[in-house]
Amino acid sequence: MEMYKDILVNTVYLIASFLFIFGIKMLSSPTKARKGNFYSAVGMFLAVVVTLLNEHILTYEYILIGIVIGSAIGSVLALKVEMTAMPQMVGLLNGFGGGASALVGLTEYFQILDPTVTRVEEFTIKMAITIALSIIIGGITFTGSLVAFGKLQGIVSGNVIKFPLQHPLNLLLLVGVFGLMVVGAIYPTDQTIFLVILGISLLLGILLVIPIGGADMPVAISLLNSYSGIAASATGFVIDNNMLIIAGALVGASGIILTNIMCKAMNRSLLNVVMGGWGQNAAAEASSGTKKEVIVKSIDSEEAAMIFSAASSVMVIPGYGMAVAQAQHAVKELMDVLNKKGCDVKFAIHPVAGRMPGHMNILLAESNVPYEKLYALEDINEEFTNTDISLIIGANDVVNPAARNNPASPIYGMPILNADHSKTVIIIKRSMAAGYAGIDNELFYNQNTLMYFGDAKEAINKLNNELKNLS
Repeated sequence: MEMYKDILVNTVYLIASFLFIFGIKMLSSPTKARKGNFYSAVGMFLAVVVTLLNEHILTYEYILIGIVIGSAIGSVLALKVEMTAMPQMVGLLNGFGGGASALVGLTEYFQILDPTVTRVEEFTIKMAITIALSIIIGGITFTGSLVAFGKLQGIVSGNVIKFPLQHPLNLLLLVGVFGLMVVGAIYPTDQTIFLVILGISLLLGILLVIPIGGADMPVAISLLNSYSGIAASATGFVIDNNMLIIAGALVGASGIILTNIMCKAMNRSLLNVVMGGWGQNAAAEASSGTKKEVIVKSIDSEEAAMIFSAASSVMVIPGYGMAVAQAQHAVKELMDVLNKKGCDVKFAIHPVAGRMPGHMNILLAESNVPYEKLYALEDINEEFTNTDISLIIGANDVVNPAARNNPASPIYGMPILNADHSKTVIIIKRSMAAGYAGIDNELFYNQNTLMYFGDAKEAINKLNNELKNLS
């Protein structure tokens, strides 16, 4: 009977794994993303149900309580959290995953040492190392994600935060925590060692994410997502659960791949992001006092409407300013108004626009902008030379020509959207303030650039009204 149960469990785990892989594959396409998410959810449901048949489960009462409380919290978050706050939510969920892995690893450790359970003979070197890894990676993910959430939510400063000997201290703590892992494998019954490992890991999570500035948050979010998967996979080895190992490995691998893509999109190494390199360089540039005096041309809604009414092609470039102003629905209305006038409207999306990967795509999809209107940088950049107007809404660093023209700029070499190649550039911003990289945007001062100052939602609504009056 026990053999048939094992066959059933492993068969369902295999089916769930296929659903995970198939679902992740579908997530790469906006048109199939919802269906892919559904398949992955079904896979997770099957995995959870069949895991409840495991003979190692001690009590179903606490599991039921956890399911009820967790489902209630998840439902509230799904209904109440705005799409503009999705980066914060993703960061927080990454932290919950890492924290759960660390707690499971620590709980398994104390259970093995419990004299009433008498499982000390199971405590091999392999078990000690996997438990330590689960605690280390899970602890770093938990506090690191909380710091990321705080930065995104505005609770913690989004600027790069540095202090003397920061990097040597981080390196010392990293070496120390892995050294303690080795000691813990040699002396596995010393509970103090594993508690110290947990404490250092929690501290490391804070220290490793604090120096990451707001411009690098998309990379930080995807990296922490990868950490949560790796922690889950390590925990799978701890509790001998194949499904957790597979699911964690999938999340960890996809997170690392996405992180690598994001780093390439900024032409930077992962080490440079983790060290907060832009913040230091940007600060140095800002303090150099070499800004040149230039004239900025600004327009109001009436003038902007006159320009748009004569355009046959418009490229919209959204940024985090659009998300803050919650202007995505006004942008959709602008697209509809321009389409009625015979104007072709497209959206150019930079990989690191916003606060997390795909942030702009999510917001525009929420306002029912057709998926086929959204174009990635590599697919749209050649079209700017034939575009009448590039409308930039709250974006900054991703359109800064300094990335192309100024070798001294900290963003030099970063692939940008070629908005400056358009016939006319209209930028909607509240002020002339720098973006998250903390550097001046050369595009503001170009001959073909017009600044349309104001809150993005309010400014676009005024533009829509003026355009309607012209028809």
